Amino acid sequence: MAQEDKQIRLVSLSEVKSILKKVEKDREDMLYEQKIALDHANKFAKISIKKTNDLIKELSNLEFIQESHAYKIADLLPKTDDDIKTIFAKERMTLNDNQIKNILEIVKKHYIE
Repeated sequence: MAQEDKQIRLVSLSEVKSILKKVEKDREDMLYEQKIALDHANKFAKISIKKTNDLIKELSNLEFIQESHAYKIADLLPKTDDDIKTIFAKERMTLNDNQIKNILEIVKKHYIE
């Protein structure tokens, strides 16, 4: 396969969980790393793939959110202002209170405990 044929894309934790469950079903033995990744995904993927994709799509519509941020937010499902600030801590941009509130409202709409 040529280098150009390989396509790299982001995947959510919910997608990882689904992919690894299929691998687990198809194989007798999973690799050690796959078992660890599946265990992690089972513990932390809290919403379905459809809800995750809807959340990512809605977050991506915000002009200040990059795709990688949308995936990170969908995986972590932040509940507080500090959670959002932590996600963006390494970024050169600083979110204002209105932007943080907007993100939290979108997350809350898609994830209800």
